[in-house]
Order: sequence, then structure tokens, then C-alpha cells
Amino acid sequence: MTIPGLMPVTAGVSWNTPVIDFGSSCYEQQRVYTYIQSRFYRAPEVMMGARYGMPIDMWSLGCILAELLTGFPLLPGEDEADQMACIIELLGMPPQKLVEQGKRSKNFISSKGNPRYCTATTLADGTTVLTGGMSRRGKPRGPPGSKSFVTALKGCQDKFFIDFIRRCLEWDPEKRLTPAAALRHAWLRRRLPRPPHDDEPAPAPMPLPHSLPANHTSGGCVGSGTGAGAGGSGGARGGSLRTPLARTPVTFNASQVAKAKLQAALSEESGGSSAGVGGAAAGVGGVGGAGSLGGARYWAQAKLPHLPAPS
Repeated sequence: MTIPGLMPVTAGVSWNTPVIDFGSSCYEQQRVYTYIQSRFYRAPEVMMGARYGMPIDMWSLGCILAELLTGFPLLPGEDEADQMACIIELLGMPPQKLVEQGKRSKNFISSKGNPRYCTATTLADGTTVLTGGMSRRGKPRGPPGSKSFVTALKGCQDKFFIDFIRRCLEWDPEKRLTPAAALRHAWLRRRLPRPPHDDEPAPAPMPLPHSLPANHTSGGCVGSGTGAGAGGSGGARGGSLRTPLARTPVTFNASQVAKAKLQAALSEESGGSSAGVGGAAAGVGGVGGAGSLGGARYWAQAKLPHLPAPS
């Protein structure tokens, strides 16, 4: 879906609303409008009357980010012709392919291939020199490609940010930065928060109880604090195991858990482990708890009473 209403959030509006105004949005395969987007953030293919799609939103994003940095519109055209002049001044001449595809390209590019806002002078050697023009309000617009991104971004020296904006403002929509590629860009990657527990090693898999049937799996234990509990605090709550055949939890009540705990305490191989049944169940279920290590040893040695088959 294209979102032609993309523009910076105005002052006083909560930053929890980063995107507003979906009034002219449409699906790519169901284009309704030929003239969309606010002028400062309008993609060149829209102005030229060429086929457009989701890349127009990336163009708007680049304009928005630049404006959020400087506080001023990146391409402040006074009308559509002046808007194209601002784009050409920054990016240079549009590719011939885009000019040929646009139904309204002649409004901006002359039959000789020169931008209409410029004055063309032919020298004695046949070279054509383009001189910039003026907007209706007297703002100077330089010749194609005469303004650098550093100047347009008010002296910004962040090469990653400049590259990000430049890729968003690619003339050719097919070469323009995509949302997926933007998320992998160096400028955005270095500002993304690190995933939680990124440096912690993955927990080792817990051993299966030797006394359980072979058709039991270790991944169906109910989460810590509810069915299984955490550490030694869940012994009175019991827990459940899920079999791949029945797909129904097999529940053991508090008395069965107490009996299993007593059997484990009497076992010669238990090693005096004091971890609670809740922590043991959590260890088998992969959830973990405060006593997951001791709980794993306890669970491996404990012999649960016979549990009735699920109905």
C-alpha cells in the first residue's frame, strides 16, 4: 500500500503517532489517483505522470528524515515546477528512461533535454552551458547537481545518514532504497537497540526423565509461574505435560507431586537436591526458573506416579 500522506509530525503532536493521514492511500494494483503526495515530499515519478508504487513512500521518508534533522524542508518547492527544480538542483538530471515514461515530463524537461527552469547557452565550441534560474519568490535555483547533500542538510557530516538519504532519493524507483534494505543500512543498524540477552549463551538442553514413556516430549510444559511454577515455589501448584499423540495436557495434582517429591527424597541417587518441583518442571519444559539446574537433576531422578491417560 502506498501512503501519499507521509509528512513530518507537527509540533505538539505525540511522537507515538509517526504516520498520519491515509486519505489518499491505495493498493499498488488499484491506483486511484494520478496526483498525490504533499508537494515537498512528492516523488518525481508522480510529478512526471509515470507509473508509481511503494517506492514513493521511501522518497517521502528521505525528505522527512532530512527535515527532522535540519528543521527545514529538504526540497521546498513553491509550485510543482519549482519543486522539480529543487530536485534537479540536488540530484542532477533525471534518467532518460523516467523522462520517456512520464506523461507530464514535458512540463519540466524541454525537447532538447534541458530543465525548463535553466537557461541554456551554447558556446563557440558547441558546448551547452546551463545557468540556474529563480523561483517566483526570487529564490535561486542552481543548475543540475550544483547543490551537495552536505549543503542541503545544513552542514551534516554523518556519511551514513547522507548515504541513507541519497538512497531514498534515487531518481529511478527500481533502484531506490527498499524498506528491507533500509533496515540493514549502516546508519539505521548502529542506532537499533541491541536484542536482549544478546551476549548470554543459549541454555543447554535439559535431559529427559528416564522414567517417562518414549512418546513424551520436553517442549510442552506449561509456563513458569502458572502450571509449573518457578524454582521451589511451584511444588503445590503442580504442572502438566503434553503428549504428541493426545495433544491434551496430562495434569498431575498436588498430592501426586508431593508423592513424587518424597520418592525423589528417598532416592539414593538424588544427591540431596532441594529444588522444587516447579523448577524441575520448568527445566523440562524449556522455560527455566530460579532452580532450573537443581530442578533438572531432581526431575531426572524422580519417579512420578502413574498418571491417568487423558480423556
